Amino acid sequence: MKKLFSMMLALVMVLSLAACGGGSGSGSGDAVSGSGSSGGKTVRIGVFEPSTGDSGAGGKQEMLGMQYANKETPTVEIGGETYNVELVYADNASSADKAPTAAAELVGKDVSLVLGTYGSGCAIAGGPVFGEAGLAAIGVTCTNPGVTAGNDYYFRICFLDPFQGTVLANFAQEKFSAKKAYLLGELGNDYDQGLLNYFEQAFDGTCVKDSFPTNTSDFSTYLNKAVAEGCEVIFCPVSIAYSTQIVKLAASMNLELPILGSDTLDSNKVLSAAQGSNVQIYVSTFYQEGGSPEFDDGIKAWLNEDSTAMTNNGGDDTIAAVTAMGYDAYYVALEALKAAGSPDKAAVKAALPSLSYTGVSGAIAFDDVGDAIRDTAYIKTADNAAGAWTLETVQTAK
Repeated sequence: MKKLFSMMLALVMVLSLAACGGGSGSGSGDAVSGSGSSGGKTVRIGVFEPSTGDSGAGGKQEMLGMQYANKETPTVEIGGETYNVELVYADNASSADKAPTAAAELVGKDVSLVLGTYGSGCAIAGGPVFGEAGLAAIGVTCTNPGVTAGNDYYFRICFLDPFQGTVLANFAQEKFSAKKAYLLGELGNDYDQGLLNYFEQAFDGTCVKDSFPTNTSDFSTYLNKAVAEGCEVIFCPVSIAYSTQIVKLAASMNLELPILGSDTLDSNKVLSAAQGSNVQIYVSTFYQEGGSPEFDDGIKAWLNEDSTAMTNNGGDDTIAAVTAMGYDAYYVALEALKAAGSPDKAAVKAALPSLSYTGVSGAIAFDDVGDAIRDTAYIKTADNAAGAWTLETVQTAK
């Protein structure tokens, strides 16, 4: 009986160890053995995004694209074997101060590569952590040139701010014959300040430029100054949290000046802030609904079936361009894993430079810096009666 008891105890211990996952990997980016949806091996993809802070709403929408793609394609063939794909999350909290900690968290979780982030400041702050660990990151909508500058491990699939700022400056002149523009951004924000500078450099006219302190809640002084200075357009490439406040205030003031925004303003929260008013809003962005009907129909159906996803999308099934970009980024990651023939992070990094992929947002390839080769932006305008974005024009920089 004692022998039988000892054998049974040993068996229980073995089964307990197996249930714990069989180890946590070697730290070199190797896949972790696990019990994914179909059994077998699991490869981990890090998700470096904000789910809290000023950019939390945008980060959640960007993640929705990845989550939907993961639901649609939960496995990948790597080196002749089928791997389950696990998304591993780290919240950078929309903060450049907290981004390095979130990046280090992903490094410690044996991911093969990283997707994100929404917000250039966090990408710039977290990038060196990935570089030091030899871990490749694919930026989704972080458009500031500083993201990839000096970092061989950061790539991205979006256009850059010199392009976006020029496109919007051209649009202001072509659409409104503007000769004087009011530029407003958050003080110390790399993304905002970069875009203000690129717009100013491309604008053939006079720019009046202001920066507001972090946590500003009253923008009346700034909007009144834009009117008093005789400006013909307002350019404010700010976060969703700030842009909704500015749009609501503009609506209450019956402001007649058109507001131009960058990709951060492509949000249903901004639409909601403008709905029922006469505020004119135009934004540059990466995708417009209708670009891929199959994707549009599929993700709308998923949003309407999943209450959590719907909440994270802002409460309706409007497709944000960042969601389409998150979707494409996931499939670029799968292509990188296939091309690498291994989940090893060094092999994945080596496979990325020569990769090309056609996604719902268009053709994706990288230049010698790791930046996307993109030459087109969608300019949308808010239909305040319908509470929807409509396509104004497709524009390239001159």
